[in-house]
Amino acid sequence: MIPRVSLSQFLIEAQREGQLDADLRLLLEVLARTAKALAVTISKGVFAGIHGEAERINVQGEMQKRLDVVAHELILQANAWGGHLAAMASEEADQVVPIPERYPRGGYLLLFDPLDGSSNIDVNISVGTIFSVLRNPRLDGSVPTEEDFLQPGKEQVAAGYAIYGPTTQLVVSFGKGVHEFTLDREFGAWFLSREKMQIPLETNEFSINAAYERYWYSPVADYIRELRAGREGPRRRDYTQRWVGSMVADMHRILTRGGIFLYPVDRKSKGQGGKLRLLYEANPMAFLVEQAGGLAIDGVERLLEIVPQTLHQRVGVAMGSKVEVERLRSFYKRRSESAPFPS
Repeated sequence: MIPRVSLSQFLIEAQREGQLDADLRLLLEVLARTAKALAVTISKGVFAGIHGEAERINVQGEMQKRLDVVAHELILQANAWGGHLAAMASEEADQVVPIPERYPRGGYLLLFDPLDGSSNIDVNISVGTIFSVLRNPRLDGSVPTEEDFLQPGKEQVAAGYAIYGPTTQLVVSFGKGVHEFTLDREFGAWFLSREKMQIPLETNEFSINAAYERYWYSPVADYIRELRAGREGPRRRDYTQRWVGSMVADMHRILTRGGIFLYPVDRKSKGQGGKLRLLYEANPMAFLVEQAGGLAIDGVERLLEIVPQTLHQRVGVAMGSKVEVERLRSFYKRRSESAPFPS
């Protein structure tokens, strides 16, 4: 039997090799424990009282699910007192959440989407938690402000997600590849299940919400039309469309077996700059994708180069297998050369 490597052992060995420091290791372990607690709560379903609306509107103008609130509060409480963080920012909060004065402030900032895909929880579809870690630029011990969180994604020191599905898994990177851990509920511990994940360069699968097709701009419409043409089209092979409606679930499939995920700016979302949040969804996933050998863009520009302007900024997203993302980018470039974009 192959010896199993626990998350704690993996992180301690990485720390010994100088890949991360003790505070970052502690932060990742706290996030893993929080994900374990959320997995237990989610598995109880309706008996945990987590289904349905919370009757509260979040900063995004969306009705919160009960589990959104539970996950948000659990992550805040778990990370408040350890001394590894200076402040947090959540997709469910309108402002930065500082570490309480009675606790020490650390050298990192945490951003998170407490429950991605929460609209699917009532129908038992996989959901997840996404997180991103930045360095705290305030070395004087003062309270971080929103501006301190507005760092481009390339400044992330770690990112990852937990997916609550048939099995509960944690996918994480601290800049040395992407690693997957699976929760063994009998032991109550995470064990390494895949090390240094790699996205195949090419793919036969794509993920996009076809319900918005009437809103797509021509680069996306032309690209998807090319894929749908299959063997009779210019790509000379058949493609399969997949769409879960939970970014974590769609991206986990892509990190596992390849594909391209698209949530572009379209005529419906152009007023707000896109659908997905740059800091809580796009940047952490782009970090993982690039660490796994893939590519992540907003259409033309590398997502990790974008300098955020606001805490809840939205952006168009295309990420996954490098060959397909580059192909999509060529459609955007072709369009920008022939006429102003968007049209």
